[in-house]
Amino acid sequence: MESKSILAVFAALLFIISMMVVSVSTAGHDMHSPPDTETASGTNPLIEEMIILDNVFREVVSAVAIGDGERVHKSLHAMHGTMEKTHEGVHEGKVKIPKNADRQTEFVDMDKEFHLNLERLAEAGQKNDQAKMLSLTRTLLEGCVNCHRDFRK
Repeated sequence: MESKSILAVFAALLFIISMMVVSVSTAGHDMHSPPDTETASGTNPLIEEMIILDNVFREVVSAVAIGDGERVHKSLHAMHGTMEKTHEGVHEGKVKIPKNADRQTEFVDMDKEFHLNLERLAEAGQKNDQAKMLSLTRTLLEGCVNCHRDFRK
């Protein structure tokens, strides 16, 4: 019964992620997206981070579902440096937060906490701690939903 519950949770997570993917990918590539999705140089570090995160999170969810800690750990390597680029972009004005822009400090703090949880997930993956991997994956997804709710139009 417990394995059916875990599979149901991951099926729901995959559905939510796929809906977020449509949202993120169209925000970065749709000609109807707001003009602040790209900078003069043609890139927005936040959009780049979201695209990388989307791919990583799909891999993480699949790996956690089958209890493959090594795969979880390896998949998170792609996220290295993305937070710093996004925060630099916020500081330099390359990243425009589309909603609640006056809460920039909260956005950065939320992102730091999210990346800290990514590091914790990598550690749990390295130890193949399945319970911790599942818990952190849920926490991370909740972070995605909360950030989009608060800062994305």
